[in-house]
Amino acid sequence: MRRITFEKLVPSLLIACAALAFGQSNRGELRLKVQDPSGLGVKTSIQILSEANGYRSTLTTSDQGTLDLQRLAYGIYRLELDPPGFAPVSQSVEIRSLLPTELTIQLQLPTVTESLTVNSAATLIDPDQAGSVSQVGPELIQNRLGSIPGRSIQDLVNSQPGWLYEGNAVLHPRGSEYQTQFVVDGIPLTDNRSPSFGPAIDADDVQSLTVYTAGIPAEYGRKMGGVVEVNTLQDSQPGFHGQLDLSGGSFSSAGASATGQYVGARNTIGGSLSGAMTDHYLNPVVPQNYSNTGTLGDFSANFERDLSASDRLRFIVRHEISRYDIPNEFLQQAAGQRQTADNIETMGIVSYDHTFSPHAIADFRAMVRDNANDFNSNPQSDPIEVFQHNYIREGYFKASATLDRGHHEIKFGLESDSIFLNEDFNYQITDPSRFDDDTPLTFAYRASRPDLEQAAFIQDQIRLKDWTINAGLRWDHYQLRLNRHAVQPRIAISRFFSSATLILHFSYDRVFQTPSFENILLSSSTAVEALSSDFFRLPVEPSEGNYYEAGVSKIFAGRLKLDANYFRRLVANFADDDQIESTTISYPIAFRKAVIYGAEGKLDLPDWRHFSGFLSYSYELGNAWLPVTGGLFLGDDATDAQTQLNGHFPISQDQRHTIRGRLRYQIHPRFWIAGGIQYDTGLPFEFVGDPATVLAQYGPQVLSRINFARGRIYPSFQVNASAGAEVFQSDRIKMRFQVDGQNLNNVLDVIDFGGLFSGNAIGPPRSYSLRLTTEF
Repeated sequence: MRRITFEKLVPSLLIACAALAFGQSNRGELRLKVQDPSGLGVKTSIQILSEANGYRSTLTTSDQGTLDLQRLAYGIYRLELDPPGFAPVSQSVEIRSLLPTELTIQLQLPTVTESLTVNSAATLIDPDQAGSVSQVGPELIQNRLGSIPGRSIQDLVNSQPGWLYEGNAVLHPRGSEYQTQFVVDGIPLTDNRSPSFGPAIDADDVQSLTVYTAGIPAEYGRKMGGVVEVNTLQDSQPGFHGQLDLSGGSFSSAGASATGQYVGARNTIGGSLSGAMTDHYLNPVVPQNYSNTGTLGDFSANFERDLSASDRLRFIVRHEISRYDIPNEFLQQAAGQRQTADNIETMGIVSYDHTFSPHAIADFRAMVRDNANDFNSNPQSDPIEVFQHNYIREGYFKASATLDRGHHEIKFGLESDSIFLNEDFNYQITDPSRFDDDTPLTFAYRASRPDLEQAAFIQDQIRLKDWTINAGLRWDHYQLRLNRHAVQPRIAISRFFSSATLILHFSYDRVFQTPSFENILLSSSTAVEALSSDFFRLPVEPSEGNYYEAGVSKIFAGRLKLDANYFRRLVANFADDDQIESTTISYPIAFRKAVIYGAEGKLDLPDWRHFSGFLSYSYELGNAWLPVTGGLFLGDDATDAQTQLNGHFPISQDQRHTIRGRLRYQIHPRFWIAGGIQYDTGLPFEFVGDPATVLAQYGPQVLSRINFARGRIYPSFQVNASAGAEVFQSDRIKMRFQVDGQNLNNVLDVIDFGGLFSGNAIGPPRSYSLRLTTEF
């Protein structure tokens, strides 16, 4: 591999890459100073907004007139000031680099004829955006539709085109199974982050989201179905500021969260605390919602110090926990089954930024975390008692540097991720008649092994008048059961036509996706041969694919933005998952290839005559081709895996039409109402088993929503509504109240069908939620 040298940065980078990591890919920093005509600093409030990024915030400068905004997504922002005794100011600023952007606003004395003209269209489209990127800003997060505890971030992502749920809020971007990567405060987390696998960060602790499904920067790898950047750190507004949220609603749900941050001199200290409980944590398998309680909570603390004008040090600690029941079907409920699970995660992050010059910056991070998953059953569990204690210990290290060279912004870096897997699984069969005769009544397995992965990348953002090019190259090495590596070129190109306020863009991503590590040691062990005399096992190879996208962004009438994309994904060793002998223990498998293609469109109306909202549409078609190329297969599945060598079938995320919409009307400056729709044409399923047994397990209501002739669930159409009011406001405190009603037409929403345990998934019936937010 060719060695890359960049003057004097290489020695520092090579030393740091052994222990440090990089920050988020498209976040910049604005260092603002407001002065009076004589040059003295002015303390004043300032509104900062970008329609394209969904960012709208009102902040206050320090006594010296300074304000530092560290985590602004790339784009165009408008700054509006109306300080007493001075003329109002409206000024635009572009954030295009990790390098800090410094801006000084010199206030002027007012004149009799002076007025402020605001133009929102100037920030509604980003002419330098080279691919389709969805931004979820503070305003959308603040006014989001209410969620079941543990799903608030997932619901925000699922509202974007190209994403859909299977059971238990498992996100699937453009047909990918378990290939979603969350990047939390610059640290990539590649394990499953759905409620049934791990505790989630509460949306009230999140400041912004950036969502990629194409044009993915080269610094991201391993899980490439979609990337969600999560920023939990607040703007550095001087003094002490915070927020308190209280929520409750249907299913005995209740929650509370609090965030606070103090900024003084060169130090920033912040933290958050949240907790929630509900009687509807996972998706039940029958409408009666048996045994489905959940409690969860999280705590975080961060400390940041500016060591100098060029050096910044930050520490973050997070602790998250969830405990919940596994929903029963009718036969399990009658038998008295109780299955419980929990997840506990603790994470520590340290980061250091150093600015060498106005044209060069280095960013370093390190993370360690422990994540434990437990599963327990009582003796009445039907037809099997399952016990599991899996945990991982991860150490992640990365370093990157960014260079500004005129039309080029070059970023390069190295990373290392060491995940130490520990698996402990056992079962006892309580009803042998439900299993093959040769299935052992008891089974136990325990093992540990490291998953070692390394990567290097370089990318260049090139801006040439109306053209923008993002070109990157990434190298990945994966070592667990197999030892594999790959090189991945990526490119995104856009052309801005200013006279038509239109952007055309195209992207190509070569991806290398490592297998899911959930129970991969168990499924690849020779010990599982005892589960059946008929078995078939192959090592699970990493997936490799080519992602293509072409699209357009267009502004209509200066207020309405349309984004439309066509995509095509060609994936070799297409990743999927399976379960061991009617247990809840899932593990990775793979098929020869998959072809997934479709189209997406989204209309955004940020603000027009008190109206705002969006309407999104997704069309997707996906098929996987036999034979199987990896995974464990037992009994009849083993026979099928060895004999079915040709043909194709719809992937489990093959939902042809998905529509999401929401329209909000600001009736009064302090009161608004909103309504929304959700339409899904239904996922495919494979029916196995005796119809009479299935009827006894799930009941006629569920089966009435299943189209056995087509092998698909019938379509679902739901309506929701919201209202919000600002109930109190003073110089220091603002209080908001919101009420949401979901599935108001009370449709029985069968999301998934099939499988003995959690193969079924039924969405919530008609429900409501309340939220009271206090900002100070």
